[in-house]
Amino acid sequence: MLCGNSGTGWFSGCIVSRIHVLYFAALRDQAGRSEEWLDCQPGDTPSAVFDRLAASRQLQLAPAQLRVAINDRFAEWTTHLNAGDRLAFIPPMSGG
Repeated sequence: MLCGNSGTGWFSGCIVSRIHVLYFAALRDQAGRSEEWLDCQPGDTPSAVFDRLAASRQLQLAPAQLRVAINDRFAEWTTHLNAGDRLAFIPPMSGG
């Protein structure tokens, strides 16, 4: 089962925790927001959350182009998320 609210395009299921998702730079523009709270299940990973968000928010950057951080520390895409975690998807920065 996937988690979330079918009214927002997510599949309904057993909701057991919420995470805080942050978007930066190009992802913020693509998502149309800088942050949101999402419902998730035990065992969810940044990879699983990003896959659902990419489909529902039509995100155009691939995971290989991004870094992921959990609670302000860089993390692996396969790290399990916990209730209340702050998950950030960070695209490459340019400028000088």
